[in-house]
Amino acid sequence: MRKRGFLGSFVSLVKVSDPARLVEAVSQGLDLAGFRADAKANSVVIKPNMCYYWGADTGQTTDPRVVSAVIDVIREKLGKDVNITVGEADASAMRTKWAFPVLGYDRLAQEKRVELVNLSQTPLVERKVHVGSREIAFEVPELLLKADLFVNVPKLKVMRQTKITCAMKNVFGAIGYRRKMVYHPFLDEAIVGINMVLKPHLTVVDGLVGLGAYPVKLGLLMAGVDVFSVDWIASQIMRYKPSSVKCLKIAVRERLGDPQGVGAVGESVAEFRNVFPKASFGLGSLVGLQTRLLKLYSRIAGDVVPPFLEDA
Repeated sequence: MRKRGFLGSFVSLVKVSDPARLVEAVSQGLDLAGFRADAKANSVVIKPNMCYYWGADTGQTTDPRVVSAVIDVIREKLGKDVNITVGEADASAMRTKWAFPVLGYDRLAQEKRVELVNLSQTPLVERKVHVGSREIAFEVPELLLKADLFVNVPKLKVMRQTKITCAMKNVFGAIGYRRKMVYHPFLDEAIVGINMVLKPHLTVVDGLVGLGAYPVKLGLLMAGVDVFSVDWIASQIMRYKPSSVKCLKIAVRERLGDPQGVGAVGESVAEFRNVFPKASFGLGSLVGLQTRLLKLYSRIAGDVVPPFLEDA
């Protein structure tokens, strides 16, 4: 596999006009991004985004068809007998055991003969990092630390608290501790911190449907070997100036990433940015009050709420 790091990291943008040709698109994206698989790799873990129980056509969760194509390409490169696991961790508002069948991953696992794993129920190890002056502790799945090939498969979407959520935020979702709301007061620092610990070898972004002000069919597949570089390009597609995205600014400060040498290959950023519906997060005072009351209820009662309320 290509060594992770800088200087220079290319992010591929591939137009997907026909989802039936996703395998071809993934293969092309990996080649353009300069990914080289290690022939000795025999354990592969794929981490999609399953933040809640909404289907991929809402722009919220990773389309299992993209994960299926990634599995096929990995087997082409590493052999049909390579051990592949698809893993997701529980979240404040989502239980993985229900998300797998609801979002079509049970069917995918049966068809592709891969194992589904709840990362929150695998052995976890504590890792502490310093981001600025803050020490942050994480419960990290050992499975991801030991994987020969860790593949990050996020969605291209916006989020109120962080502006964008893509490659780096999807790694945050792999934290084994379920109640990730505890990190929200310093979420950007936590996102950078967990990416100091967990470092995917490859990121393939599902941009078939992007989520901005509303879901939009983009027909985009992105690929890169560095999460920071992927998010730097993704933020531009989502019509943000990368330097205005706080987690990217912190990543540069902490030397997790460097925008020098980051570039897009394949299709142009403008082709997708021009149709991406930039989000506006303004809320009326009544809606804002309702949101705060619901979040307060969640903290007191321990009940779960949808992610968009957590992120408000």
